[in-house]
Amino acid sequence: MPRKCRRIVATASFIPTNWFSPPSLLSLNIAVIVDRHPPSCANASRSRAPAQFLTMREFMDYVHAAFYQATGWNRDNSYAALNQTPDDFQTPRGLRLSLSSLASPNFATSYQVGSVGIVDGSISYLYSSEPLGVLLTPTSEHVSLPQLLRSYRPLAPLPMREGPPGTQTAFDKPDSSLLYGRLYLPQSLLEALVVKRISPALQLQISAVSGSHLRNGGTAVALAQYDVGRYALEGLYSSDGGLLGLRGIWNSGGDTIDPATAAKGSDRGKPERERIYGRFSTGGEIYYGTLNKSGGVSLGTRFATLPEHKGTPLSATLTLNPLMGNIAASYAVVAGKHCSLATRMEFNIFSYESAWAVGMELWRKPLMRPVEETRWLGARSFEAKMAWRLDEPRDALPTEERGGGNEDEYAGVLKTRLDQNLRIGVLWEGRVKSLLFSLGSGIDLRKLDKPFRTLGLEIQFSS
Repeated sequence: MPRKCRRIVATASFIPTNWFSPPSLLSLNIAVIVDRHPPSCANASRSRAPAQFLTMREFMDYVHAAFYQATGWNRDNSYAALNQTPDDFQTPRGLRLSLSSLASPNFATSYQVGSVGIVDGSISYLYSSEPLGVLLTPTSEHVSLPQLLRSYRPLAPLPMREGPPGTQTAFDKPDSSLLYGRLYLPQSLLEALVVKRISPALQLQISAVSGSHLRNGGTAVALAQYDVGRYALEGLYSSDGGLLGLRGIWNSGGDTIDPATAAKGSDRGKPERERIYGRFSTGGEIYYGTLNKSGGVSLGTRFATLPEHKGTPLSATLTLNPLMGNIAASYAVVAGKHCSLATRMEFNIFSYESAWAVGMELWRKPLMRPVEETRWLGARSFEAKMAWRLDEPRDALPTEERGGGNEDEYAGVLKTRLDQNLRIGVLWEGRVKSLLFSLGSGIDLRKLDKPFRTLGLEIQFSS
């Protein structure tokens, strides 16, 4: 019989929910749950907000990511984010409406109300010391759908800060800070997050959750992150159980190689680099509960191609939790220009339990042709008729004036998944005018009399 798995479950909405869960058992805003026979302890840090069923990427998470971009911090260079390149989705339940706004370049607000049996909602505010208006598109009418909804996320470039203390990149903002607060109603649950950049390579985060139903009235977590690019370390302390943790990640290959050093090598390696160009990341973590005198350890490795790779983008991950006997592997690939595929498998060597899942996302272009493209359907434009001339050749027009010139223009995306329990998740996300919508359903093929287990619609508007 496998030993109990001490799962640390995050309640902060900032950590994206994904089926390829990070192997880390240490997450922000934790609450402890004990499972006797977990199919996978690697899924321990699955994020969930109380009474909220998060599907579409929330506006506050979008702003939070813009803050890291503005301050030059790579949130993907962490052992906790090892499996977050192929991101998963959760189907919505009931009806949920969100109204958000970037009131100023440094301040954002968001209001959410929904109904899943009972009416609930939340109010959240965010302040950034760095202006974010230039790095994001706050209006839902013009925001890039792939940037907001795409599941497969390529790795971001590593910030190289190796060298003397104080070495920084051109994008580093050592004195930056972020404040975030969210109140869930009617539970009166309050969560808060403070991010402070101490130096180019050091960042501190303090998060807390306060609620009457929580043990001791709430939980606080302190996280120190040290990132020099080639490697990154994190130390964590939680007030719940006196949990102490240390994790790290080491990167090799790809963009970790010094360009000057690579140029000195022979030309024999150039064809190989063009064929496969990616980054290996290997890491691990160890944690210990000072109150219950229990601990754990996990290891993981990942290979993912970089955006400069000329071939097919892909990502493969293998994680191991030796104490719990859990092995998990995931593989994701961009199969086509508008299609991505992913698969995941988990196995426990103690209980012989296993789990698997496959998923797909398919992007759709707008059905209506752009106005600029109608001039090439056989009739001359009005300007050409008034000037008694023919229209200019199509190739002579600037790219932005040609029909279909915007490669990132999509009408929506269809996401599907299937797991070992024959449960299907279907999600359609897109935009109608100024509204972003997410319509999804959960289908159980083992109960054909009532196959539709969940059905929900989520609508977002931001300005």
